[in-house]
Formats: sequence, structure tokens, C-alpha cells
Amino acid sequence: MQILPITKKDREAIIAQEGPIVVSRGHVHELAHLPGDGCRIDEELVGWIFYAIAGDECEIVSLESRVENRGIGTRLIESVKERAEAAGCRKIWLITSNDNIRAIRFYQKRGFDLVAVHRDAITEARKRKPSIPLFGCEGIPIRHELEFELRLVPR
Repeated sequence: MQILPITKKDREAIIAQEGPIVVSRGHVHELAHLPGDGCRIDEELVGWIFYAIAGDECEIVSLESRVENRGIGTRLIESVKERAEAAGCRKIWLITSNDNIRAIRFYQKRGFDLVAVHRDAITEARKRKPSIPLFGCEGIPIRHELEFELRLVPR
């Protein structure tokens, strides 16, 4: 398993699959302009993470693992954590949707705390990204953004 910076070819393939933008907290992120890392197993891209550092905060904008229970998501978070610490960030934060039960469990098991519920934020985000489905995991209506954060220890 290798974690390497996202290549131009990888980025184009990801955008073709996932779309060019991610909306979080009302902000539109363009994946074409964000730094990111990819995870490869036997030359195949099996996971990726995109992030944005602003001031002393790092937002994980997108995290995807195509292979379950192999530590891919954890390794990608660790790669961003290293970059955030090197940049002097005091926290890493992210948004997930209220229906994403697996992500909620995943982030909490890796030390992230739920710090806010942004009611109806995804309902609003659909105005900017209409492709966001109305229903998600297990038929749960997708409406709210859940904000998680991981506090970093200053070096």
C-alpha cells in the first residue's frame, strides 16, 4: 500500500466519477484546485483524500476508500494529519452527512469529536450541487451536515 500525492491523471478520473465540486458549510470546493493524496495497491488507485489548509485549520474536504477494512482511510487521514501539523494547524475538521452512519463511526474511532450539527445545510447545498441525493444510507433523508474535529497538539 502506497500513499502518494494525487497525480493529474488520478484527479481527472476522480472528478469524472465524483463530480468537480464538494460543498461544505456553504463553501464550494473545486477538487481540481485542492491538494490531495491517493492510496495505491498494486498500482490501482483504491482511495483518496482532498484537503484545504486555511490559517491554522485543515479541512478534510473529501475522503474515499474503495476497499474496506484495509486501513486505507486511516492511512490517508494520517497523511493529512502530518501535513496539517507541519503547516502549524491546531485542528483538522470535516463535514459528513447525517445519514452516513459508517463515516460517523469511522471518524469517532479515529479521535474526531462531533462539534456541531448544521441543520438543513445539505438541503441548502443542493442549490449549488443538485446531484446530492435526497436519501442516503439505509434510506435516511440527507438533510444535515455533521461537523467533526480533531485537535492537534502544537509542536
